[in-house]
Amino acid sequence: MTETPTQPILSANPSTKPRILIVGNAGQLGRELERLFAGVGPMVAVDRESVDLADPDQTRDLVRRAAPDVILNAAAYTAVDRAESQLAPAHAINALAPRVLAEEAVERNALLVHYSTDYVFDGSKAGPWTETDAPHPLSVYGASKLAGEQAVQNSRAKHLIFRTSWVCGPHGNNFLLTMLRLARERDRLSIVDDQIGAPTTSIELARATHAIVTGVLAGRFGPPQDWSGLYHMTCAGSVSWYGFAQAIFARASTLLGVKSPQLTPIATKDYPTPAARPRNSVLSNAKLHTRFGVQLASWQSALEDVLQSLRTGSKADG
Repeated sequence: MTETPTQPILSANPSTKPRILIVGNAGQLGRELERLFAGVGPMVAVDRESVDLADPDQTRDLVRRAAPDVILNAAAYTAVDRAESQLAPAHAINALAPRVLAEEAVERNALLVHYSTDYVFDGSKAGPWTETDAPHPLSVYGASKLAGEQAVQNSRAKHLIFRTSWVCGPHGNNFLLTMLRLARERDRLSIVDDQIGAPTTSIELARATHAIVTGVLAGRFGPPQDWSGLYHMTCAGSVSWYGFAQAIFARASTLLGVKSPQLTPIATKDYPTPAARPRNSVLSNAKLHTRFGVQLASWQSALEDVLQSLRTGSKADG
Protein backbone atom coordinates (compact mmCIF):
# COMPACT_ATOMS: atom_id res chain seq x y z
CA MET A 1 0.00 0.00 0.00
CA THR A 2 1.01 3.63 -0.29
CA GLU A 3 2.05 4.94 3.11
CA THR A 4 0.60 8.30 4.15
CA PRO A 5 0.43 10.15 7.46
CA THR A 6 -3.19 9.05 7.92
CA GLN A 7 -2.74 5.33 7.30
CA PRO A 8 -1.37 2.61 9.58
CA ILE A 9 2.10 1.67 8.34
CA LEU A 10 2.01 -2.07 8.93
CA SER A 11 -1.37 -3.27 7.81
CA ALA A 12 -3.72 -2.59 4.95
CA ASN A 13 -6.54 -3.29 7.39
CA PRO A 14 -6.69 -0.59 10.12
CA SER A 15 -8.70 -2.92 12.36
CA THR A 16 -5.96 -5.56 12.42
CA LYS A 17 -3.96 -5.45 15.64
CA PRO A 18 -0.19 -5.67 15.18
CA ARG A 19 1.68 -8.67 16.50
CA ILE A 20 4.25 -7.66 19.12
CA LEU A 21 7.51 -9.45 19.93
CA ILE A 22 9.33 -8.36 23.09
CA VAL A 23 12.87 -9.63 23.43
CA GLY A 24 14.25 -9.47 26.96
CA ASN A 25 10.96 -9.31 28.85
CA ALA A 26 12.53 -10.40 32.16
CA GLY A 27 14.70 -7.29 32.37
CA GLN A 28 13.73 -4.04 34.04
CA LEU A 29 12.67 -2.35 30.79
CA GLY A 30 11.23 -5.49 29.22
CA ARG A 31 8.85 -5.98 32.12
CA GLU A 32 7.45 -2.47 31.75
CA LEU A 33 7.14 -2.84 27.97
CA GLU A 34 5.26 -6.11 28.35
CA ARG A 35 2.83 -4.48 30.77
CA LEU A 36 2.16 -1.41 28.61
CA PHE A 37 1.95 -3.16 25.24
CA ALA A 38 -0.33 -5.94 26.47
CA GLY A 39 -3.38 -4.33 24.88
CA VAL A 40 -1.76 -3.22 21.64
CA GLY A 41 -1.95 -6.60 19.94
CA PRO A 42 -1.10 -10.31 20.21
CA MET A 43 2.20 -10.64 22.04
CA VAL A 44 5.13 -13.00 22.28
CA ALA A 45 7.55 -12.09 25.08
CA VAL A 46 10.77 -14.00 25.71
CA ASP A 47 13.77 -13.79 27.99
CA ARG A 48 17.32 -15.04 27.69
CA GLU A 49 16.40 -18.25 29.51
CA SER A 50 14.16 -19.30 26.63
CA VAL A 51 16.20 -17.93 23.71
CA ASP A 52 19.97 -17.65 23.48
CA LEU A 53 20.42 -14.32 21.70
CA ALA A 54 24.12 -15.05 21.27
CA ASP A 55 23.05 -17.74 18.79
CA PRO A 56 21.96 -16.13 15.50
CA ASP A 57 19.99 -19.22 14.47
CA GLN A 58 17.91 -19.14 17.64
CA THR A 59 17.30 -15.41 17.18
CA ARG A 60 16.17 -15.89 13.58
CA ASP A 61 13.96 -18.81 14.52
CA LEU A 62 12.35 -16.74 17.29
CA VAL A 63 11.34 -13.97 14.89
CA ARG A 64 10.07 -16.38 12.25
CA ARG A 65 7.94 -18.26 14.77
CA ALA A 66 6.57 -15.09 16.35
CA ALA A 67 5.88 -13.45 12.96
CA PRO A 68 5.78 -9.96 14.52
CA ASP A 69 4.81 -6.61 13.07
CA VAL A 70 6.74 -4.85 15.85
CA ILE A 71 9.93 -6.05 17.55
CA LEU A 72 10.85 -4.40 20.86
CA ASN A 73 14.43 -5.36 21.67
CA ALA A 74 14.97 -4.68 25.36
CA ALA A 75 17.64 -7.36 25.70
CA ALA A 76 21.27 -6.44 26.27
CA TYR A 77 24.50 -7.60 27.85
CA THR A 78 24.73 -4.93 30.55
CA ALA A 79 27.52 -6.20 32.81
CA VAL A 80 29.71 -3.23 31.96
CA ASP A 81 32.83 -4.25 33.89
CA ARG A 82 32.56 -7.95 33.09
CA ALA A 83 32.37 -7.12 29.39
CA GLU A 84 36.00 -5.98 29.51
CA SER A 85 37.01 -9.61 29.84
CA GLN A 86 34.02 -11.13 28.05
CA LEU A 87 34.14 -9.45 24.68
CA ALA A 88 32.55 -12.33 22.75
CA PRO A 89 29.22 -12.59 24.63
CA ALA A 90 28.92 -8.81 24.89
CA HIS A 91 29.39 -8.45 21.13
CA ALA A 92 27.08 -11.36 20.33
CA ILE A 93 24.15 -9.98 22.34
CA ASN A 94 24.69 -6.24 21.89
CA ALA A 95 25.87 -6.16 18.27
CA LEU A 96 25.16 -9.41 16.44
CA ALA A 97 21.64 -10.02 17.80
CA PRO A 98 20.38 -6.55 16.78
CA ARG A 99 21.78 -7.12 13.30
CA VAL A 100 19.87 -10.40 13.00
CA LEU A 101 16.69 -8.80 14.34
CA ALA A 102 17.06 -6.00 11.79
CA GLU A 103 17.54 -8.47 8.94
CA GLU A 104 14.43 -10.37 10.00
CA ALA A 105 12.49 -7.12 10.40
CA VAL A 106 13.28 -6.28 6.77
CA GLU A 107 11.99 -9.66 5.64
CA ARG A 108 8.71 -9.13 7.52
CA ASN A 109 8.36 -5.38 6.88
CA ALA A 110 8.28 -5.08 10.68
CA LEU A 111 9.22 -2.15 12.88
CA LEU A 112 12.30 -2.71 15.06
CA VAL A 113 12.66 -0.73 18.30
CA HIS A 114 16.14 -0.99 19.78
CA TYR A 115 17.71 0.61 22.87
CA SER A 116 21.24 1.93 23.19
CA THR A 117 23.27 3.82 25.74
CA ASP A 118 25.11 6.99 26.73
CA TYR A 119 28.23 4.79 26.94
CA VAL A 120 28.74 5.23 23.20
CA PHE A 121 30.22 8.64 24.11
CA ASP A 122 33.49 9.38 25.90
CA GLY A 123 32.01 12.02 28.19
CA SER A 124 34.39 14.78 27.15
CA LYS A 125 31.75 17.23 25.90
CA ALA A 126 30.82 20.14 28.15
CA GLY A 127 27.11 20.21 27.22
CA PRO A 128 24.44 17.64 26.40
CA TRP A 129 25.25 15.14 23.67
CA THR A 130 23.19 15.23 20.49
CA GLU A 131 22.50 12.51 17.94
CA THR A 132 24.95 14.15 15.52
CA ASP A 133 27.90 14.05 17.93
CA ALA A 134 30.56 11.51 17.00
CA PRO A 135 30.52 8.46 19.29
CA HIS A 136 33.74 7.41 20.99
CA PRO A 137 33.09 4.62 23.50
CA LEU A 138 35.56 4.07 26.33
CA SER A 139 34.59 0.48 27.09
CA VAL A 140 33.88 -2.87 25.47
CA TYR A 141 30.26 -2.48 26.53
CA GLY A 142 29.98 0.92 24.87
CA ALA A 143 31.68 -0.33 21.70
CA SER A 144 29.37 -3.35 21.50
CA LYS A 145 26.28 -1.16 21.90
CA LEU A 146 27.55 1.23 19.24
CA ALA A 147 28.06 -1.71 16.88
CA GLY A 148 24.46 -2.75 17.53
CA GLU A 149 23.22 0.75 16.71
CA GLN A 150 25.18 0.80 13.48
CA ALA A 151 23.94 -2.64 12.45
CA VAL A 152 20.33 -1.49 12.81
CA GLN A 153 21.00 1.85 11.10
CA ASN A 154 22.76 0.17 8.18
CA SER A 155 19.90 -2.24 7.61
CA ARG A 156 16.86 -1.41 5.52
CA ALA A 157 14.57 -1.99 8.47
CA LYS A 158 12.06 0.55 9.69
CA HIS A 159 13.63 1.31 13.03
CA LEU A 160 13.63 3.44 16.15
CA ILE A 161 16.84 3.47 18.16
CA PHE A 162 16.49 5.06 21.58
CA ARG A 163 19.70 5.97 23.38
CA THR A 164 19.15 6.30 27.09
CA SER A 165 21.15 6.58 30.32
CA TRP A 166 21.38 5.46 33.93
CA VAL A 167 18.34 3.18 33.68
CA CYS A 168 16.68 2.24 36.96
CA GLY A 169 13.29 0.99 38.09
CA PRO A 170 11.39 -1.18 40.54
CA HIS A 171 12.73 -4.42 39.03
CA GLY A 172 16.06 -5.86 37.94
CA ASN A 173 19.58 -4.76 38.79
CA ASN A 174 20.19 -1.03 38.93
CA PHE A 175 21.77 1.75 40.98
CA LEU A 176 18.57 2.67 42.82
CA LEU A 177 17.88 -0.86 44.06
CA THR A 178 21.56 -1.33 44.88
CA MET A 179 21.49 1.80 47.06
CA LEU A 180 18.43 0.55 48.92
CA ARG A 181 20.09 -2.81 49.50
CA LEU A 182 23.37 -1.29 50.68
CA ALA A 183 21.49 0.99 53.07
CA ARG A 184 20.35 -2.14 54.91
CA GLU A 185 23.90 -3.46 55.09
CA ARG A 186 26.11 -0.43 55.72
CA ASP A 187 26.16 2.78 57.70
CA ARG A 188 28.45 4.64 55.28
CA LEU A 189 28.64 4.75 51.50
CA SER A 190 31.15 6.45 49.19
CA ILE A 191 29.58 7.58 45.93
CA VAL A 192 31.19 9.01 42.79
CA ASP A 193 30.43 12.72 42.42
CA ASP A 194 32.25 13.69 39.21
CA GLN A 195 30.15 11.73 36.70
CA ILE A 196 26.89 13.36 35.65
CA GLY A 197 23.92 12.02 33.75
CA ALA A 198 20.14 11.73 33.70
CA PRO A 199 18.71 8.88 35.76
CA THR A 200 15.98 7.43 33.54
CA THR A 201 13.41 4.99 34.80
CA SER A 202 12.19 1.91 33.00
CA ILE A 203 8.67 3.19 33.64
CA GLU A 204 9.30 6.45 31.75
CA LEU A 205 11.14 4.67 28.94
CA ALA A 206 8.25 2.26 28.42
CA ARG A 207 5.65 5.04 28.53
CA ALA A 208 7.51 7.10 25.95
CA THR A 209 8.09 4.05 23.74
CA HIS A 210 4.41 3.15 23.92
CA ALA A 211 3.34 6.68 22.95
CA ILE A 212 5.69 6.81 19.99
CA VAL A 213 5.13 3.27 18.67
CA THR A 214 1.35 3.47 18.88
CA GLY A 215 1.53 6.82 17.11
CA VAL A 216 3.71 5.34 14.40
CA LEU A 217 1.35 2.39 13.99
CA ALA A 218 -1.59 4.75 13.64
CA GLY A 219 0.22 6.74 10.97
CA ARG A 220 0.33 9.94 13.04
CA PHE A 221 3.99 10.61 12.30
CA GLY A 222 3.92 10.01 8.56
CA PRO A 223 5.78 7.42 6.49
CA PRO A 224 8.89 5.64 7.82
CA GLN A 225 11.31 7.99 6.09
CA ASP A 226 9.91 10.77 8.28
CA TRP A 227 10.61 9.10 11.63
CA SER A 228 12.89 6.08 11.23
CA GLY A 229 16.20 6.76 12.96
CA LEU A 230 18.16 7.40 16.14
CA TYR A 231 16.85 9.43 19.10
CA HIS A 232 18.02 10.24 22.59
CA MET A 233 15.46 9.34 25.26
CA THR A 234 16.19 10.22 28.89
CA CYS A 235 14.44 11.83 31.79
CA ALA A 236 14.86 15.60 32.05
CA GLY A 237 17.58 17.17 34.15
CA SER A 238 20.95 15.87 35.31
CA VAL A 239 22.74 14.94 38.51
CA SER A 240 25.86 13.15 39.73
CA TRP A 241 25.73 9.64 41.15
CA TYR A 242 26.30 11.19 44.58
CA GLY A 243 23.44 13.63 44.09
CA PHE A 244 21.21 10.82 42.85
CA ALA A 245 22.01 8.75 45.95
CA GLN A 246 21.16 11.74 48.15
CA ALA A 247 17.79 12.10 46.42
CA ILE A 248 17.07 8.38 46.73
CA PHE A 249 17.65 8.31 50.47
CA ALA A 250 15.88 11.61 51.10
CA ARG A 251 12.64 10.09 49.79
CA ALA A 252 13.21 6.42 50.60
CA SER A 253 13.61 7.22 54.30
CA THR A 254 10.09 8.67 54.29
CA LEU A 255 8.34 6.38 51.83
CA LEU A 256 10.04 3.06 52.57
CA GLY A 257 11.40 3.55 56.06
CA VAL A 258 14.93 2.99 54.77
CA LYS A 259 17.66 4.31 57.02
CA SER A 260 19.89 6.89 55.37
CA PRO A 261 23.57 5.94 55.47
CA GLN A 262 26.24 8.61 55.70
CA LEU A 263 27.24 9.52 52.14
CA THR A 264 30.72 10.63 51.14
CA PRO A 265 31.38 12.12 47.68
CA ILE A 266 34.44 10.71 45.94
CA ALA A 267 36.19 11.15 42.59
CA THR A 268 36.16 8.58 39.81
CA LYS A 269 39.87 7.98 40.37
CA ASP A 270 39.09 6.89 43.94
CA TYR A 271 36.74 4.16 42.71
CA PRO A 272 38.62 2.37 39.90
CA THR A 273 36.63 -0.02 37.73
CA PRO A 274 37.66 -2.33 34.86
CA ALA A 275 35.55 -0.29 32.40
CA ALA A 276 35.93 3.47 32.08
CA ARG A 277 32.76 5.53 32.44
CA PRO A 278 31.96 8.78 30.60
CA ARG A 279 32.19 11.82 32.89
CA ASN A 280 29.32 13.59 31.12
CA SER A 281 26.45 11.33 30.07
CA VAL A 282 23.80 14.02 29.64
CA LEU A 283 21.87 13.52 26.38
CA SER A 284 19.83 16.15 24.56
CA ASN A 285 16.22 15.08 24.00
CA ALA A 286 15.39 17.94 21.63
CA LYS A 287 15.14 15.74 18.54
CA LEU A 288 12.75 13.31 20.27
CA HIS A 289 10.48 16.13 21.43
CA THR A 290 10.54 17.94 18.10
CA ARG A 291 9.70 14.84 16.06
CA PHE A 292 7.22 13.07 18.32
CA GLY A 293 6.09 15.68 20.83
CA VAL A 294 7.22 13.34 23.61
CA GLN A 295 8.99 14.56 26.72
CA LEU A 296 9.94 12.32 29.62
CA ALA A 297 9.39 13.42 33.21
CA SER A 298 12.18 14.95 35.27
CA TRP A 299 14.42 12.39 36.90
CA GLN A 300 13.17 13.58 40.31
CA SER A 301 9.53 12.96 39.37
CA ALA A 302 10.40 9.61 37.79
CA LEU A 303 12.29 8.58 40.92
CA GLU A 304 9.22 9.41 42.98
CA ASP A 305 7.12 7.13 40.76
CA VAL A 306 9.50 4.22 41.28
CA LEU A 307 9.68 4.70 45.05
CA GLN A 308 5.90 4.94 45.24
CA SER A 309 5.70 1.72 43.23
CA LEU A 310 8.05 0.03 45.66
CA ARG A 311 6.08 1.40 48.60
CA THR A 312 2.76 0.04 47.42
CA GLY A 313 4.23 -3.13 45.99
CA SER A 314 2.07 -2.65 42.94
CA LYS A 315 2.88 -1.95 39.33
CA ALA A 316 3.14 1.68 38.35
CA ASP A 317 0.21 3.15 36.50
CA GLY A 318 0.48 3.05 32.73
